[in-house]
Amino acid sequence: MKRTFRPISGILLLDKPPGMSSNQALQKARHLFEAEKAGHTGSLDPLATGLLPLCFGEATKVAGLLLGARKAYRAELELGATTTTDDAEGEVIERRPVAVYDAAALDAALAPLRGRIVQVPPAYSAIKQGGVALYKRARRGETVQVPPRTVDVQALDLLEYAGARVVLNVECGSGTYVRSLARDFGAALGCGAHLTALRRLWVEPFREPAMHTLIELADIKAAEGLPGLDRLLLPLAAGLAALPRLALAPEQAQLLRQGRPFVQKELKNLEICCAFEPTGRLVALVRIDAQGEVRVSRGFND
Repeated sequence: MKRTFRPISGILLLDKPPGMSSNQALQKARHLFEAEKAGHTGSLDPLATGLLPLCFGEATKVAGLLLGARKAYRAELELGATTTTDDAEGEVIERRPVAVYDAAALDAALAPLRGRIVQVPPAYSAIKQGGVALYKRARRGETVQVPPRTVDVQALDLLEYAGARVVLNVECGSGTYVRSLARDFGAALGCGAHLTALRRLWVEPFREPAMHTLIELADIKAAEGLPGLDRLLLPLAAGLAALPRLALAPEQAQLLRQGRPFVQKELKNLEICCAFEPTGRLVALVRIDAQGEVRVSRGFND
């Protein structure tokens, strides 16, 4: 029988398992929810686990905003070995002796990796050149020239250090590769390093996320059916909690639904904010110009 998918909307905070791509995890969750439309908000490598916000239905319209959000990770590294992928999934390129490092030496290696830095992403990455992902070129044996990029690393702190094992806390902005931080940290120490485990702890605005595993979702569906799963979905507005709010009068809400602007003189020069009708329902993302004119940037039919 052909499966029928539902037009549901909301955000699911998935705890992605290891050994699975973000898209594979998305498709499994989508089929469990029987959702017509779904998308994720920033890929995790197969090695990684942890928070992967999934957007269903109308919530896919805000996935791009979550993609650029600040994120936090617990990263485990092995000193003394570099790999082709900068993590444990690649082949070892070189092994070097690991010295005993004191706190000052470890912090000196971490310091240049904090703040707004220029980073070279791994050759095995999803970045595209000429429409082809770099990891595909690398797998074909092509020489890959990876362009550097500027990224923000707001926090990079040592949590554990024992022998060749190092555990770091990482807080960073969009586009940052933790694998590259591991590689560059090892290079600064002079022994090399690669990432062995990575767990995403939170993504703004979900600082204390109640995550759900795929196994948990399957169990809930078996016991409670689709209504049980639907209770786990966060409203679309939950993903926009960090944005300014604009309370609309009923007539203003109607204008925005029709795609028509109006003037709100007391508010000016807001790049993006959430417009809510008196019932609390999210109507649209809007922009407000220097004259106080409110225009729809993205409308919702949640």
